[in-house]
Amino acid sequence: MSVLAWLSWMALGSVAGLLAGLFGVGGGLIIVPVLAMLFGAQGLDTAIIMHLALGTSLATIVVTSISSMRAHHKHGAIDWQVFRRIVPGIVTGSWLGAMLADHLETSFLRMFFGGFECLVALQMGLGLKVSAHRGLPGVVGMSVAGVVIGAVSAIVGIGGGTLSVPFLGWCGVAIHRAVGTSAAIGLPIALAGAAGYMASGSDTGVLPVWSSGYVYWPAFLGIVATSMVFAPLGARLAHTLPTSVLKKLFALLLAVLGARMLLAGR
Repeated sequence: MSVLAWLSWMALGSVAGLLAGLFGVGGGLIIVPVLAMLFGAQGLDTAIIMHLALGTSLATIVVTSISSMRAHHKHGAIDWQVFRRIVPGIVTGSWLGAMLADHLETSFLRMFFGGFECLVALQMGLGLKVSAHRGLPGVVGMSVAGVVIGAVSAIVGIGGGTLSVPFLGWCGVAIHRAVGTSAAIGLPIALAGAAGYMASGSDTGVLPVWSSGYVYWPAFLGIVATSMVFAPLGARLAHTLPTSVLKKLFALLLAVLGARMLLAGR
């Protein structure tokens, strides 16, 4: 672990935290592709680079989602009834997604993540919104939705907001409560997903020192140390900067990162 590596992780945390606070999106969309590049530059085994990036990203989201959830709860923006109904499926799906990722090759994970990130960039760049078409489903429907959201989020190493907010909006939940509830949902996604990556990677023989399964603690510490500082700054800047223009630039950045991952996975 060189000084350059630590500086790289801390710089990544700064950017991810700032953008997450500015645009209200999880840092995983930035953390995963950049970590994959940094791990490659560090010479880590190419077979597990994506697994380490995904597991470490989810571990960082555990910390950031706690502060986000507390802020939304303070403003009464979390629908705890919806949270309780969807969490069993979320936890199951996140664990299964992490277990599944262990059996997928890095090239496939790169392609899957790249495609997902390009879709998010398209949605953000065009400002596409989901209209309410129905009410919340019953127990089975909420469980199925939770499993799908949790599994996909774990496979791409994010807190799930890009999936849970549109789902809740489609079910008629007001946007501010959808965002707040999604922030709360991000914690069980990150906890179950990170635990799954730690468990599934525990018997991997090519892990770097200071890792627990597919969670690499030095990178985790470097990212969290700065993201926790810069996320509140980004949230404050969101009220003073032209976020509509910046959001399009952010969408372009996501598209570039997604395209790079698609090309690297070929």
